Amino acid sequence: MTSRRNFLKQSLLGATGSLLVPTFLKAFENPNAFAETHDKILVVVQLSGGNDGLNTIVPYRNDLYYQHRPSLAVAADKVLKVSDELGFHPALAPLQGLYDRGYLGVFNNVGYPNPDRSHFRSMDIWQTASPERYLQTGWIGRYLDANCPGCSVADQAIELDDTLSLALKGDNIKGLAMKDPRKLYNAVHHSFIHEVAQNNTAATVNDPTLHYLYKTLAETVSSADFLYQKAGAPSSGPDYPQSDFSKKLKTVAQLIHARVPTRVYYVSMAGFDTHVNQQAQHQRLLQLYSEGITAFVEDLDKRDRMKDVLIMTFSEFGRRVAQNASGGTDHGTANNLFVVTKHLKQKGFLNNTPDLLKLDNGDLIHQLDFRSVYATILDRWLEVEPKKILSDAYPTLDFI
Repeated sequence: MTSRRNFLKQSLLGATGSLLVPTFLKAFENPNAFAETHDKILVVVQLSGGNDGLNTIVPYRNDLYYQHRPSLAVAADKVLKVSDELGFHPALAPLQGLYDRGYLGVFNNVGYPNPDRSHFRSMDIWQTASPERYLQTGWIGRYLDANCPGCSVADQAIELDDTLSLALKGDNIKGLAMKDPRKLYNAVHHSFIHEVAQNNTAATVNDPTLHYLYKTLAETVSSADFLYQKAGAPSSGPDYPQSDFSKKLKTVAQLIHARVPTRVYYVSMAGFDTHVNQQAQHQRLLQLYSEGITAFVEDLDKRDRMKDVLIMTFSEFGRRVAQNASGGTDHGTANNLFVVTKHLKQKGFLNNTPDLLKLDNGDLIHQLDFRSVYATILDRWLEVEPKKILSDAYPTLDFI
């Protein structure tokens, strides 16, 4: 297997100028930087827009649920019942299969104190793990900083998108945003990039901003070359649904099978801001999500990689308990959160059901701070001290 260090020495990185190459390669003098190990992998799935948790995990025995949603509630005879009180939306039938196998855990009532109903602010809170302060670094970015001091490599964390979320931005290390290794490789090997890379201006001008830009270019080129070499060829693996979400997950699986030493993958799925005519749209989205996750898990399981993977799915907030006048739901607060792994200590519902008798101005009251979920994943899965990343101590949970 080609080592990361040797690959870098032979890659296009050498074209980025004599000043930057030694500086960048210092990251790989640290034995922890891009070690060729196959440790546990975290896959974060973001449902953007505020998924309606009450119609995702349905309290089908609760009369208040049906009173608050006379036309929007999922009929009890349609619910996929998995406990005496809760069941899945019928579009989540594939996900129920994972539940039955003991792979799926569901946290209810997840949120944070003094919730914000703005998409932008609430998403920032989840991505930075900081409801109290505005931060410029994300919780995964700070994990990268803490896990590899002095490194500056980008693809320890990969987001399957064109732009990088705040979650993956650290002070010293930022993740890499890309949709496909082959497309990224082709982009960085464009003639214009070669011309910029061969410009030695950075070596003669004392300009920190210019040095930073060349360093970023060097990192991107080297990461693109490395990922393409490891996993850039078209995959002949199992079939996935043809949705954009499933294609992203297929790329993640391809990189995992190729033994790329990335520890965190980040995948988003949009469209969950269902203010109007929610029923059909929500059903379609849940089906796309459920089919994609199930195909991903099956792919990993067939090649014995699911044992190394934990998938966490969240949304920036839930929806209000009562439906609105437009056949939809408005921005709410607490929500459910999914974890999928073969290492669950108990399957199914991991805490209390939503309390519809005790609401805060029509919204669910959070019972579990999302930072406890993060702290548990950081401590028991990624094996790093949570307080270094979360800036405070949060109780860990006994689910993995």
